[in-house]
Amino acid sequence: MTKQAGFKRRVRARMAKTGESYATARSRLLAEHPGTTPDDSPLDWMPDALHISNGDSTNVPGTGLARRVVYWRDILHEGPVPEVAPAELRRIRVDYLTAYESAERAEVTRQFTERDEALEANRGGEYVLWFEADLYDQLQIAEILARLADLGVPAERITLICIGEHAGIARFGGLGELTAEQLRELPHTNACARLTPAALELATRAWAVFRAPTPEGLGAIAAARLGELRFLGEAFDRLSREYPATRDGLSLTERRVLAAVADGAPDAGTAFVRAGARETRPYMGDSTCFGRMERMAEGPHPLLRLNPPGRPVEGTTGVRLTDTGARVLAGKADQIALNGIDRWIGGVHLQGHHVPWRWDDGTETIVHLPGKT
Repeated sequence: MTKQAGFKRRVRARMAKTGESYATARSRLLAEHPGTTPDDSPLDWMPDALHISNGDSTNVPGTGLARRVVYWRDILHEGPVPEVAPAELRRIRVDYLTAYESAERAEVTRQFTERDEALEANRGGEYVLWFEADLYDQLQIAEILARLADLGVPAERITLICIGEHAGIARFGGLGELTAEQLRELPHTNACARLTPAALELATRAWAVFRAPTPEGLGAIAAARLGELRFLGEAFDRLSREYPATRDGLSLTERRVLAAVADGAPDAGTAFVRAGARETRPYMGDSTCFGRMERMAEGPHPLLRLNPPGRPVEGTTGVRLTDTGARVLAGKADQIALNGIDRWIGGVHLQGHHVPWRWDDGTETIVHLPGKT
């Protein structure tokens, strides 16, 4: 890589000649001279870029580096994400989220439409993505990059800022924990990377694998290692462990919740905190976890007993393991055989009492059970 002294001056000269914005002129020069490492400051070009983040708790506007920010609000690890056209996927996700979160359909539709239109309208400019290492964010990164690839945006016009830890924070929970000044420093660190075509290709492949109707490709993404997308493999490994296990029919999240209750957690809020403490990276909110607890308290053979029963789970809801729950947690019974399942993981719909795809702890892979379809 060649350090280009005077790069900023060359950008300004091109701007005067073409009328392009700083970010556009910069991108074109970098495309014409691959391998160049410019010596200009993020303050010179980032304000003209479209910035994308997972939520407004991250104070990207306060950094002074962004004039336009789009927020990508979607819990992609929950609900259907099938392989359909973007407009149809938007409708499916709006349907799911409005039912799941009791949100206003018109408002969610507006947010999703505006974010998609902003992504497309900027196709001739630069993009800066601010995200974290956890599963929630990594799936969003895969979707965004796959969409940018479909729009024909070259990799060199996409900058990813992504971290999994930060000095001085023992258990890093996300960019929202950082001040605007701390965020402003990230473009000067190894957390900031201008993407390569290989990164764009891997993200596109990951998004396709995630939305496929069967999960055979998840293992290859989980095993992938690429510097710019260094957290993607880890996230897909965690996603794979949400498939029901061969030994008990539980996802890893469900097993950790049941274990927390068996260990004495008296209420749903405590069980959520203790189960979350077992995660390498937090990715699930309390309402999502409470929904899992509600489902484990349903069916012909409930695993949990709630107090008060028959009401939405809240942090103060009492939780107790049933005898069946204890047997399943001990691996002496199978949750799927007892209660069945109706859950989407990306494009895979797990349904019924005999699902074919299971997570095998022995091989740490998803396996297809013989005789299951």
